Amino acid sequence: MGSYVNNHLIKDEQVVFETTYHWTIFFTWASLFTLTIAAWIKRSSDEFVITNKRLIIKTGFISRETIELNLNKVESIQVDQSIWGRMLGFGTVSIHGTGETRQVFTRISDPLEFRRKYQEQYDQYTHARGTFN
Repeated sequence: MGSYVNNHLIKDEQVVFETTYHWTIFFTWASLFTLTIAAWIKRSSDEFVITNKRLIIKTGFISRETIELNLNKVESIQVDQSIWGRMLGFGTVSIHGTGETRQVFTRISDPLEFRRKYQEQYDQYTHARGTFN
């Protein structure tokens, strides 16, 4: 688990699932032009985490952008996979939060598992609170 998430967990919060960019990120134009340094930095610094209370995504190495949504504030998680993505296990994840929040992340490793783990945690979260949607 990355240092950002470690330092920003709240009381009784535990990491349930985390993922990163798929290894195919090393075969992009940006990666090739920087001799894979850009991809290496991006893959090692960005964090995609589901906890028992929140969805936390941190991107950026020097400048940082974070998305921290309570599980009940996520409206949907959409997964798009090409044929290559299905065969190799990567895809695009679109997160739609309440209001106007929408973020898209490409080349995420194991996107279907990411969505499944979110749904499992959301179900447990709502059952524990006694709220059913």
